[in-house]
Amino acid sequence: MEMEVYETSANGNSLKKMDSFSLNENPLIITLNPNEKFQTITGFGGSFTESSASLLNRLSKANRKKILEAYFSEEGANYSLTRTHIASCDFSLSNYTYAKVENDLQLEHFTIEDDKEDIIPMILDAKAISKQGFNIIASPWTCPPWMKDNKKYIGGKLLPQFNDTFALYFSKYLEAYKKEGINIWGVTVINEPHGNGNNWESTLFSPAEMTQFVENHLGPKLENDGWGDLKILGYDQNRAGIQEWVDVMYKDEKSSKYYDGLAIHWYESTYEVFPEALQYAHQKAPNKYLIQTEACVDSEIPHWKDDEWYWKKEATDWGWDWASEKDKYLHPKYAPVNRYAVDIIGCLNNWVDGWVDWNMVLDTHGGPNWFKNWCVAPVIVDPEKDEVYFTPLYYVMSHFSKFIRPGAVKIGCSINDKDIIATAVKNPDGTIAVVIFNPTDKNQTLEISINNSKKNISISAKAIQTVVIKS
Repeated sequence: MEMEVYETSANGNSLKKMDSFSLNENPLIITLNPNEKFQTITGFGGSFTESSASLLNRLSKANRKKILEAYFSEEGANYSLTRTHIASCDFSLSNYTYAKVENDLQLEHFTIEDDKEDIIPMILDAKAISKQGFNIIASPWTCPPWMKDNKKYIGGKLLPQFNDTFALYFSKYLEAYKKEGINIWGVTVINEPHGNGNNWESTLFSPAEMTQFVENHLGPKLENDGWGDLKILGYDQNRAGIQEWVDVMYKDEKSSKYYDGLAIHWYESTYEVFPEALQYAHQKAPNKYLIQTEACVDSEIPHWKDDEWYWKKEATDWGWDWASEKDKYLHPKYAPVNRYAVDIIGCLNNWVDGWVDWNMVLDTHGGPNWFKNWCVAPVIVDPEKDEVYFTPLYYVMSHFSKFIRPGAVKIGCSINDKDIIATAVKNPDGTIAVVIFNPTDKNQTLEISINNSKKNISISAKAIQTVVIKS
């Protein structure tokens, strides 16, 4: 069995190719079954935000290129699935809309000028680097404020008389971006339809309201305007709400016709993957996408050039302070590396086919953004000093995005241990990629078993590994 092993660990490895292993006599056994097939993988990646793009513009050309190559080159993370925002979001520098003229029902004054300095150049530069290309999911945080009952960027609902105009807004966006040389692969109807505590851009939808909008307005409009291949993803919020949404979205053939899948976020818990909810979504619509579209270490200011912090259970999320008492248990302190590794592996083991991180780049304060909603990104920069820090989270993402390619098929993978977790896929090129996470304080010997072949390796304490098996 020919294999290559790459490891990122708390002891200092960063996607290091491992050539020697310290073995003991009692290996844990990872059993692979290529004949047991699950979902087809759509991709892995991060998000193009105005915050990230504006920071790249403030760096030297060399560091800007270094970061984009780290994310999009074959030598780097080779991101294959990404996201961006339609008009402004919390990680924008200010509030803006593409429809600035009120009651412009035909959107004759529609403009994406706000994106031409930052986001669009970042996407185009990434495209130029990526040899295999990547797909983009675009999400509005809000419809234009004048279309809402409260006339504000934050909160409120889309007024029924503007359903067709908001559907046109999507079509205009797709056309404008196409003219810039950017094809959008998919859209979500709205980011976080339950709102975000009325803190930043949002528009509220119930499952029935969103489905009615997609069924009678957005779906037909995009189809009529020639965007029939565009993927429309519903929901786009936390996993605990999945059942309520898919029951309405996929109620019957009519309601589900224009939905291509479900978009989800991870902010309901710092450790719980919600496997039952993910399984439910898959069973409700086995042939539709199930994509994680946003995740980040939130409510934290990034720790600068301190790899150790990312492996320790010291981070807190929004729920640490703000969750209701009955949900507090879902929000303990956590290690950022653990949260990423456990969530992505857990998602893959429960039918999720794509996983997209939030901001690709933030500064040492966890911004910039207009709401001062500080978060962490895999790459942190100090634009004043023109310095770049690749956090351990960058390498964790790379363990998946670099080695699990679009079109890969999730295969059977089991491990005879409750503390160490693993997942496996068969790539289009025939290689098998196994991702293993060891959160324990002990080095572990592993026996990889496939088709009556066995090979022993070891994984460091507090480490993530990708094993690439060549046939």
